[in-house]
Amino acid sequence: MKTVEVVAAVIMEDQKVLATQRGQHKYNYISNKYEFPGGKVEKGETEEVALVREIKEELGMEIEVNQKLITVNHTYPDFKIIMHTYLCKRRGGEIKLYEHQNYQWLSPDDLYSVDWAMADVPIVKSLTEKVL
Repeated sequence: MKTVEVVAAVIMEDQKVLATQRGQHKYNYISNKYEFPGGKVEKGETEEVALVREIKEELGMEIEVNQKLITVNHTYPDFKIIMHTYLCKRRGGEIKLYEHQNYQWLSPDDLYSVDWAMADVPIVKSLTEKVL
């Protein structure tokens, strides 16, 4: 089974967290699900550099990467994912959806109001228990 290693940004602003919604995908179990934005680390990049690049490419935003929050190991039916998650804040730029179909800024009380991808659920849990 293929293993994919990625980084994800928990972008916080005004006591809210950014959640982005995926579009249709060949795997229906992640289609239209909400996730924390991010992507793959390219050769020669640190996790932090990859995260800044991915957020700029996906959302047109500049971010500041702060502390590492959690690493999630999750097995989907067709692949495994290792996701290194960092707390971040927006430094500039308006959100543009280059790869997602929607986004929401969620307050701590609203974090469970969207349908998260399963690999992102432990991040939500960590946020509600430790950060927010």
